[in-house]
Amino acid sequence: MNDYYADLGVSRDASAEEIKKAYRRLARKLHPDVNPGPEAEAEFKKVSQAYDVLADPAKKKQYDMGADPYGGMSGGYGQGFSFSDIMDAFFGGAAAGGARGPRSRVQRGQDALIRIDVDLPTAVFGGDQDVVVDTAVVCETCHGDGQQPGTGTRTCDLCGGRGEVQQVQRSFLGQVMTSRPCTACHGYGSVITDPCFDCSGHGRVRTRRTITLRIPAGVDTGTRIQLAGEGEVGPGGGTPGDLYVEVEVTPHEKFHRRGDDLHCVVEVPMTAAALGTVLEFDTLDGPTELTIKAGAQSGEVTTIKGQGVTHLRGSGRGDLLATLRVLTPTRLSGEQEDLIRRLSELRGEQQPSARVSHVEQGGFLGRLRDAFLGK
Repeated sequence: MNDYYADLGVSRDASAEEIKKAYRRLARKLHPDVNPGPEAEAEFKKVSQAYDVLADPAKKKQYDMGADPYGGMSGGYGQGFSFSDIMDAFFGGAAAGGARGPRSRVQRGQDALIRIDVDLPTAVFGGDQDVVVDTAVVCETCHGDGQQPGTGTRTCDLCGGRGEVQQVQRSFLGQVMTSRPCTACHGYGSVITDPCFDCSGHGRVRTRRTITLRIPAGVDTGTRIQLAGEGEVGPGGGTPGDLYVEVEVTPHEKFHRRGDDLHCVVEVPMTAAALGTVLEFDTLDGPTELTIKAGAQSGEVTTIKGQGVTHLRGSGRGDLLATLRVLTPTRLSGEQEDLIRRLSELRGEQQPSARVSHVEQGGFLGRLRDAFLGK
């Protein structure tokens, strides 16, 4: 019978980690792709078969009791070795965290995304807003372990607690042993004997909760606010993911936003525009006075500094721009009509001539084209 311990160069009381390290070292040295030749190939077969026996607890126990699982036979190239172990040996899979074994039931939860409507004043100044979230939380009955109180788990009968099952397949390398998650325990290595009635063994339940969201001043449609740890609780009561809240700023009846500036239209009577006046109108900051100069025309813009939207990243605020719209009366009494006729006589406008001006089209490119055409 072969001495598998001697083949790997380890003692009979060597740990599983020491056996794996010895095999990886010899596999790097003897693999035919690295060290071609019949002698190296034979040695590689020998250490691969030794590792296949000593790395499997059942086979190792059988071998230590005096029985050789292979009956002393040596098969073709690669007979009985684990292909994933070869990959670990050459690419450091185990060292990089790719070690096989049962996986934990506790996993990090997923991130969540919700969208909320925010009114313009809140977007300008910031504020608190309650948000209702449908999410997964830790089950209060089992506290995340998925078991009925007072019960536990048992080792999986199919995989023996390894969380995976091995299967031998034929390939161009010969017989290759592959590992797959156990279908009985889903890779956990253990089975919950009495799943929690409330969460069905998942360790979490779905519920609706309300959180108070602090909305920073200056948010706009599309802005996302990240709330760390407010997302879904993971399976097995794992660490929650993050919650992302995407903002949608609702339209305002008076003001509309362009960047960090606010725009509005202020309507004034024809007489007020002609004579000039001081108007009081409500802004998001409260009542303010707007001076209309005599002879003001429709389309003129008055800028009120610092009454726009707060800069989201930085200090200060944008401006409020008020566009003037002069209202021409549509219904006149007889007395009013006589007064306007008298005004037109005084101004010599009984028969006004049309004043036609060039309308610019196409912006800068249009003016440039007209310059070349001599217009």
